[in-house]
Amino acid sequence: MTLITEEIHIELREPADHMQVVFSVKDFLTHIGFDEVQQSLIASAASELSTNIIRYAECGSMIVRSITAGKRIGIEIIAIDEGPGIRDISKALENHYSTGRGLGLGLPSVKRIMDDFEIKSANGEGTTVTVRKWRVN
Repeated sequence: MTLITEEIHIELREPADHMQVVFSVKDFLTHIGFDEVQQSLIASAASELSTNIIRYAECGSMIVRSITAGKRIGIEIIAIDEGPGIRDISKALENHYSTGRGLGLGLPSVKRIMDDFEIKSANGEGTTVTVRKWRVN
């Protein structure tokens, strides 16, 4: 069973808000004992998720949680928007596929960085991405 021990919420409305995500996630990761390399990787993944929300949905939110499962400690990040949704999730997870002006590396990179990756999306109803990373002791 996974338990949530702490949680913060970040609203995303302006392009500059994604920097708040990076700083907040790094602080959170420091607090729960992730090393600097992991902090940078996970903050990059969180930045990608927040940038996607602002770019494609214009606004949304992120929930950042510390989680435990037995002796394991980790972080869970949930990115939520009510934007147009992702038409083809499997294509969106392919390297170099983009519906915008990006390089098409964002979601595939997030999936590679994190231990667990789940995405739910429906046309016109938004997207929710949930990712987890467990701390290596």
